[in-house]
Parts: sequence; structure tokens; C-alpha cells
Amino acid sequence: MAGNKLRKSSNDRVLFGVCGGIAEFFGISSLLVRVLFVILSPLDFILYIILAIIIPNEGEE
Repeated sequence: MAGNKLRKSSNDRVLFGVCGGIAEFFGISSLLVRVLFVILSPLDFILYIILAIIIPNEGEE
């Protein structure tokens, strides 16, 4: 993961690309990340919105 930065995915987007970006960063399935967001907590919606705001888009520096 050296040099790999967390970015919203431009390829794997459903809403903002947050889950796709997290999945690409960790090298796991984006479906798994989405399922974890749904299962873990109802507060994940707020976390998702915060991440959508602070994580840069892919290609931005």
C-alpha cells in the first residue's frame, strides 16, 4: 500500500464513490464495503456523507 492514497473511485461509483475508493485502497470487494456500511450502524449514513465531503476525487491532488 506504499504510495496508495485514499480517493473516491471514478470507476466504481454508486453515490459518490466512497465505498469504491475504500475498496480500491484496501484491495477488497466494493460490495463487501457497501454491505459493511449497511450492517454496522445507522450512523454510517452520517459517516458516509462526511467521507464524501473530505475524501478527494480520483485524479485530484
